[in-house]
Amino acid sequence: MRAAASAFQKIGLGVSIFGSARVPRGHPFYALGMELGARIAQLGLPVIAGGGPGLMEAANRGAFEAGGRSVGLNIRLPREKTDNSYQTDSLHFEYFNSRKASFFMHSLAYVVLPGGFGTLDELFEAITLVQTMKQPPAPIILVGVEFWSGLMDWVRDQLLTHGMIGPFDLDLLLVSDDIDEIVRLIQEAAQIEQRREPALPT
Repeated sequence: MRAAASAFQKIGLGVSIFGSARVPRGHPFYALGMELGARIAQLGLPVIAGGGPGLMEAANRGAFEAGGRSVGLNIRLPREKTDNSYQTDSLHFEYFNSRKASFFMHSLAYVVLPGGFGTLDELFEAITLVQTMKQPPAPIILVGVEFWSGLMDWVRDQLLTHGMIGPFDLDLLLVSDDIDEIVRLIQEAAQIEQRREPALPT
């Protein structure tokens, strides 16, 4: 974590993009990840992804091919034995907890593409950290209305109905397919956060 924090002193705050490692090239979700990576890079912001295949690669690739800064937070897993080749900055982690902390310490927005358990883990940690004010307010954007609608229905029907979250907690999330809207929210967040610098952990 300390080595990553030191690296991010030079990289600066970026946008974390989460998503499945299992989505192949040529899939519409992969093309979407590339487009988002490119659009964020065109704002002059680093794109931070997991460094593996699938939608992580798509986000890194979009940023890399757009000439932007493409950061990979890499970890060796049974399905992720090599880093993708679209990284300008490659950081390597042994443990999930230090890797996830590095995502959250150095991001001004979170973009969540379709994914499985790992993506859900990252999504709900981001929500929890912002909800409990352990991280500054930041856009948390779920991309793919059709994909995420069932989860959001469950959150409303179960968590909200049973009083396990408050009604305003739903405002922490945006579900959208509108790339222009997503990019606009990220740009606004960057303008608000431009004075905040990454800090070494104490």
